[in-house]
Amino acid sequence: MGKVTGFLEIRRQATKGRPAVERLNDYKQVYNDPPQELVQQQGARCMDCGIPFCHTGCPLGNIIPDWNDLTYRNRWREAIDVLHATNNFPEFTGWVCPAPCEAACVLGINDDPVTIKQIELAIVDHAFKEGWIKPMVPKVRTGKKVAVVGSGPAGLACAQQLNRAGHQVTVFERADRIGGLLTYGIPDFKLEKWVVNRRLNILAEEGITFRTSTNVGVDVTAEELRKSFDAIVLCGGSTRPRDLPVPGRELDGIHYAMDFLPQQNRRVAGDAQIPGREISAKGKNVIIIGGGDTGSDCLGTSLRQGARSVQQFELLPKPPAQRSEEMPWPTYPMILRTSSSHEEGEKSGKLTREWSVNTKSFSGRNGKVEKLHGVRLEWTKPSGGGRPQMAEVPGSEFVLDADLVLLAMGFVGPETDGVISQLGTKLDDRGNLACDRDYMSSVPGVFAAGDVRRGQSLVVWAISEGRQAARGVDKYLMGSTSLP
Repeated sequence: MGKVTGFLEIRRQATKGRPAVERLNDYKQVYNDPPQELVQQQGARCMDCGIPFCHTGCPLGNIIPDWNDLTYRNRWREAIDVLHATNNFPEFTGWVCPAPCEAACVLGINDDPVTIKQIELAIVDHAFKEGWIKPMVPKVRTGKKVAVVGSGPAGLACAQQLNRAGHQVTVFERADRIGGLLTYGIPDFKLEKWVVNRRLNILAEEGITFRTSTNVGVDVTAEELRKSFDAIVLCGGSTRPRDLPVPGRELDGIHYAMDFLPQQNRRVAGDAQIPGREISAKGKNVIIIGGGDTGSDCLGTSLRQGARSVQQFELLPKPPAQRSEEMPWPTYPMILRTSSSHEEGEKSGKLTREWSVNTKSFSGRNGKVEKLHGVRLEWTKPSGGGRPQMAEVPGSEFVLDADLVLLAMGFVGPETDGVISQLGTKLDDRGNLACDRDYMSSVPGVFAAGDVRRGQSLVVWAISEGRQAARGVDKYLMGSTSLP
């Protein structure tokens, strides 16, 4: 794979981002397109490692060594075919996936791993520019109709696979645009929406029907779906945010991240009317509670809106800079990561990041939040093993100015008071939809995929789930399936 001695001769060189000062003035993508020669050179670093553990790191099972090698050899047309064999939307994962494949790269044992994600994105971008990615309209229709509820990456992947099997697929989305979190959750500086729309146009040309502004369970009942379709796939995501039930939580100025982020996406899209009360960080002291990707997205958005200062808190202790014995290769390491938004915060001098912090309460005047009251934590491991225990550090209480507080602490499960309750599908112990190995729920003919089934997860997992659910649906409808 690649150049036999490439990993010895060539150092890892990742795509460079635009200067932080420049990109804080717009919502364009952070990273520049790498030169084709650089991508081919990086592909040459892929080793003939015998057992490519990158396959195990990738939920899609992407055939990574093959397309690394094809890229190195300037065989881009074949590379996109190999890439599409396992991934419906490599441009989505190429932009927003955290690349667990790179964490599992064999070269990463004692060197920097191959720039797999960068190569993946370069392949699909090159293929689009050359006009190689075209609609694949099925030649034969089965006469079966499938409803996919939710148009995020799981729903879209499932819909495309089922459409290619010849079924007539209708995707229902309660928002006014297709794409789920790809459209209204991920900021444009991480994934510009023309990238999403380019793929959506192809799906529509392939014969998939999209129905927006349709809340299944309200505008269309579950019973109506069951009468009109031969199978239903629930891909509505894990949309119930984790709350922070402390005194003062009811004060104005405290919002969920997913009430804040979609508004800016709509502004960038040019919407004249933004649903709900305006939430803006301009000129404010912003506190973000939650240190994950959503918190990072809130940070980058707040900085672009002109926040006076931003403080990001995490309940857990600060992760190590490198792997420890508790996270050996090829597992995905929980190490300290600095996103492009963190880099922007540091360059602007507006960001403070802290770990082991617990929010005790909020206070304010006239119903508006003004202060956050917190305490520092100490984490200890029980002598007999088990999960680390937290304890408040005596005398470490503090108070901070807070004009805007964004809760980015993850999600606890799907909304169950709509189509899920109407269908009567069973839930698992975590509150997600319980399904069998074919992704079918407790109700025959009703399937589920993505975060609604596995809980909050990655885009790459959502695509994988959608593909697997499509296999289950096709098998249910036809008695067997040839879908990959």
